Amino acid sequence: MKSLSKKRILCAIGLLFFFPGRLLSQGLDPAIIANPPADSWPSYHGDYSGRRHSPLTQITPQNVGSIGLAWAFQTGQEATIKSSPLLVDGVLYFTVPDNVWAVDARTGHQIWHYTYKPNAGMHLGHRGVAMYKQWLYFSTPDAHLISLEAKNGKVRWDVVVGDIKKGYWTTMAPLVVRDHVILGVGGDLDNIGAYVRSIDPETGKMQWQWNTTPAAGTPNSTTGGTIWLTGTYDPDLNMLYTGTGNPTPVLNGKTRPGDNLYTCTIAALNPDTGKLIWAFQPSPHDTHDWDAIEVPVMVDSDFHGEPRKLLMQASRNGYFFVLDRTNGKSLLTAPFGPVNWTLGIDKEGRPIPNPDKEPAPDGRLIAPDEGGMTNFRSPSFDPKNGLFIVSARESYSLYFAKPADGAYGWAGADYGLWGKGIIKAIDYQTGRIRWSHDIGDTASAGVLTTDSGVTFTGDSSGNVLALDSSDGKTLWYAGTGGQIASSPITYELDHRQYVLTGSGGVLFAWSLPEGNE
Repeated sequence: MKSLSKKRILCAIGLLFFFPGRLLSQGLDPAIIANPPADSWPSYHGDYSGRRHSPLTQITPQNVGSIGLAWAFQTGQEATIKSSPLLVDGVLYFTVPDNVWAVDARTGHQIWHYTYKPNAGMHLGHRGVAMYKQWLYFSTPDAHLISLEAKNGKVRWDVVVGDIKKGYWTTMAPLVVRDHVILGVGGDLDNIGAYVRSIDPETGKMQWQWNTTPAAGTPNSTTGGTIWLTGTYDPDLNMLYTGTGNPTPVLNGKTRPGDNLYTCTIAALNPDTGKLIWAFQPSPHDTHDWDAIEVPVMVDSDFHGEPRKLLMQASRNGYFFVLDRTNGKSLLTAPFGPVNWTLGIDKEGRPIPNPDKEPAPDGRLIAPDEGGMTNFRSPSFDPKNGLFIVSARESYSLYFAKPADGAYGWAGADYGLWGKGIIKAIDYQTGRIRWSHDIGDTASAGVLTTDSGVTFTGDSSGNVLALDSSDGKTLWYAGTGGQIASSPITYELDHRQYVLTGSGGVLFAWSLPEGNE
């Protein structure tokens, strides 16, 4: 950790003593999420759009080579940070499973730390918290939703959103839409139905629930369709957009004929009622574990010369989709890497699965592999360059099916053969790759872009990267010593821009040297 100067330490102590309101959050108006100020990152994506693009310009392609470590915070946990911190009133809130921290965004000083009770839930990772007024909302590995006082981390209420005995768990950062806390449940290894649920932020009571699959016992139906990544929201259309996970059994689809709605789907819901407005399915009848939970990014822009309200997703199955988000109609479907599992694209813009590429007892060579061309890591949309920038991984693998136990669990296996991580900049008008930047064998870091033309991300060796958004060339990098499995955020406090990245169990804050802002 970078040592702090005596002057900065005394300044931090003074702020805590004289101005506690600056460091202990006074609350968040949910309306701010739509257009957050520069000193705020009030939701998982920063705002409702999912673009992860910042208007900040202090750090530029010309000076980014001078940025250094402002502070670092050690969690002391073995778990890797996968959450996106929230920033409200100068306080950062971030998580790993069973843990929430409040940290001063200027200094990295811990304000409080909440630890959830020991539990038998699925501890795969955790995406972060949501905030409504002066309260935080935290999902747990054993499928509880907990409301905490933002000022001190004390529990207000604790409600169950899924039965752990049936295999439910939660990992996602909830999304606040006015007076709704939106949360989904995981559990796709256990052949259970999934759902999106809206919770009253004041009381913890359920407001509505949308089920992604039919009721148990429905003939020839599937289970699955889990919700484990935060969606997006259009305040003007009043539409909530969420991706859903794969059907089960995962690799053997014979027991679940048909498209298996609404798994591997982008769904538009009414946030006040939970009613489905429209749905688009990137992977009909999925048999490769290609969840379509990837961020549905909202962009208002001309598309082929016509003003459109767009929804874009780089999907795990290897295709990039552009939809009209008012009605879910396809505008563009294009692969953004090697794909060999389809017979083409249907009239609705959906890939047509090739039956010969379904997992089989003697194996099938498939691109991409089970991890997909992309996954949980957030993309970014750079409006100045017209680029959708995503952390991708080209790959090939062998898929096997096990007919004998095809009614349960995975019913097969996937064995990776080759893979390469690449940051890809996709021209959203055509689907063509404008530039690419190799990042090693794997890909796990998300992407952030800024108005000044800098793209922040990470590589497979644990380096934080700053790339030129126009051509992908390296501008700066720094080793962190751990896996980067979260997406960067940026904010400006006291006229100083910070870029925040997680690596292993450490949160790093980067900025220009003091006096050089």
